[in-house]
Formats: sequence, C-alpha cells, structure tokens
Amino acid sequence: MVPDTNSKPRLAPGCRLGENNQQRVLLMPERALRLLGPSLEIIERCDGQHTIQQIIADLQKIYSKAEPQKVEQDILGYLALLQKERALDFEP
Repeated sequence: MVPDTNSKPRLAPGCRLGENNQQRVLLMPERALRLLGPSLEIIERCDGQHTIQQIIADLQKIYSKAEPQKVEQDILGYLALLQKERALDFEP
C-alpha cells in the first residue's frame, strides 16, 4: 500500500545509497539492489524532501515519451515494493 501522494518517502534506517563496481546500489540490511535508469531516479528523490507527487512529476518530464499514467503507476508500484521490503518510510 502506497500512502498519500503528498507524503515524503525516505530511505528506512539501515538503508543507504552506495556504489559497487561503479554501479549505484541501494544497500539494505543483508541485501543490495542494483539501481539503473528509472529506479535510480526514484531512489535519488526519496530523501524526505520530495513528495510522491513531485517524484511522479519529475519522472514524467524525464520520460515524456511514455504515457503519464503508466509512469505514475510504475512509480507507485515501485514505492510500494520498496516499502514492503522495508527499504522506505513515508513522512506525512
């Protein structure tokens, strides 16, 4: 479940961005997730400063050739997955 689009996602305690062999990764307790393309764009904005709606708007501009609703659905789905994996927290 993804919270309100006005909430601000941030990395959960114990999670951080890092690099492995010159690739960006999301480091989580006992695992790592390689970040490429849109996933990296999303995670870089999960700083507790950007709202979900701002992240969606930013990526809709970057990926302007894609259908806006598809971009939004993909972002919301990715954020929900990261929340389920306890990699993200959401601030009101």
